[in-house]
Amino acid sequence: MRPAYYPRSFLKLLLLAFFAAALPLVVALVQASFQVDSLAKQSQRAVGQTARAARASRQLLEQTVALERAARQYLVLDDPTLLEDYATLRGRFKSTSSELSLLPLDDEQLRELNRTIDGEAALYDQLRKPHGADKVRLAESYGELTDAARGVQRISNDLIDREMDRLQDQAETTERLLWRQLPLMLLLGVGVSGLAAFYITRPLRRLEGAVRRLGDGDLESPVQVRGPADLESLGRRLDWLRRRLGELEVQKARFLRHVSHELKTPLTALREGTELLADGSMGALAEPQREVLGILQAKTRQLQTLIERLLNVQRSLDELGRLSPEPLALDELVRRGAAEQRLAAEAHDLRFTETLASLTVMGDRQKLATVVDNLISNAIKHSPPGGMIALSLQKQGREAWLEVTDQGPGVPAADREKIFDWFYLGRGGDPAPSPVPGSGLGLPIARELAEAHHGQLTLVSVAPEGARFRLTLPLSESPRS
Repeated sequence: MRPAYYPRSFLKLLLLAFFAAALPLVVALVQASFQVDSLAKQSQRAVGQTARAARASRQLLEQTVALERAARQYLVLDDPTLLEDYATLRGRFKSTSSELSLLPLDDEQLRELNRTIDGEAALYDQLRKPHGADKVRLAESYGELTDAARGVQRISNDLIDREMDRLQDQAETTERLLWRQLPLMLLLGVGVSGLAAFYITRPLRRLEGAVRRLGDGDLESPVQVRGPADLESLGRRLDWLRRRLGELEVQKARFLRHVSHELKTPLTALREGTELLADGSMGALAEPQREVLGILQAKTRQLQTLIERLLNVQRSLDELGRLSPEPLALDELVRRGAAEQRLAAEAHDLRFTETLASLTVMGDRQKLATVVDNLISNAIKHSPPGGMIALSLQKQGREAWLEVTDQGPGVPAADREKIFDWFYLGRGGDPAPSPVPGSGLGLPIARELAEAHHGQLTLVSVAPEGARFRLTLPLSESPRS
């Protein structure tokens, strides 16, 4: 059953992962946008207020100076029209002071403004008294009123400076906040991305493991994939493929058993019949009959050899995918293989020369020993009496190179492309043909085993210098077992 946290398709899972990974950064960008927008609006509002305060305080000072001038003229000339002009100017003064009082002033600026307004009202009351006011003292009071208006303007300028400082502080605070949020959002984004990658790759890793097990010949472990529906469907198809391959393996083994039985039974009867004819149990044979009988006996032996080769190939192929890798000292494996073949080499008056570096590879001990034995036995078979077989093991980059060189006739040009083919027997003339014919399986099996260990087996030297086969295997970083 599909876990609840997986969407129904891999595409939806991928899109959801992208969205989840981008969400922290999007949130950070949106939050930064809101903070910058708020800061911009506050700045715009503050600039507008300070601009109005500066304009109004400047106008208030100019109008106060105009009131002082009109009052002094009236006090000197005592002309009623000048008082009317003063009243007109006073209306403008009151309008400006009212506009200024509506702004968000601090307490000091508000007190100074009220003192200026109250002072002008008191002076105006005295100015309207025709003979009851001390003109000199009244003129001096208007000078003090102008100084008070200058104080309002000075305080307005100080307010503008403080407001600009406040905006600067707020901008710096916003910047610090954004810089503090950025690593957190990046860390959160990386964490969400890692979690999303885990959920994306987990079913893919299971599929990869299932395919790798199938490639290694493991047909027993079921394929189980949990994830989006399409990947689960792919997992079910892989499991069907595993079961189908298992059925085919069983059918193949059954077919080979039946073929072996069906072929060996009449072949055995045929061989027994020819033996009876050959030993004279059925009467004496003429010379032409004996020639025909010899042909029959040779062909029955050849047919039996082919059947046995077929079965041997099947057994060898069945074992290729079942490896038990471990760290191996390849030089020790080669020495052991040479020691086991020493009697056969001495029977042909052959000698080994060994130049073996201490190298470790990861592989199946038994199967790599089979490769080494096949190469050494092949060299013994094709070497002339009294010859020498060179065993060389050296490190090349991240690989181990094992070379087995004989002094035989080498591999003819016609056989170079075929010596690794199944059942192929080379046509090159051996200096001392073996009484037991080859099977054509040694080199093909050795190459298959080398490739199963992620290595290669190649022919690097040909006639007339003799044959040199090179086995390359990846080096292991693990310690020797």
